[in-house]
Amino acid sequence: MKTLFTSEATSKGGRSGTISSKDGLLEITLGNPLEAGIEKRGPNPELLFAAAYSACYHGALTNAAKKLGTPLVDSTVRASVSLIEDDDGGYRLGVTLNAKLPGVDRAQAQHIMEEAHKTCPYSKALRGDTSVRLSLD
Repeated sequence: MKTLFTSEATSKGGRSGTISSKDGLLEITLGNPLEAGIEKRGPNPELLFAAAYSACYHGALTNAAKKLGTPLVDSTVRASVSLIEDDDGGYRLGVTLNAKLPGVDRAQAQHIMEEAHKTCPYSKALRGDTSVRLSLD
């Protein structure tokens, strides 16, 4: 394996705080749908994850379609990410990926989506295929 690049962001204040990157490309004040008065202040972590996942999966979808010889025109991917409280007092994410593949029959579109799900890094991460190292600064 070879690392192609690494992105880094820092949060302050948790779900109701801010997120920034060293390079200045990301400077976001978060909103929190669970906290009155802050819910519409900015995007929440699930919205940011949905945006990133939809873009990443769309790239994998395009690659899968190309490998399968099915050109995509005007395709879109919508990711819905839910925050779910589990029975242990912790939290989980629920994700639904919706794709529109105009001009592609339903069976082939489903096949392309399944192939993309096998290769998308975000999909792999949700299957537990990502190493997470915990480190103190």
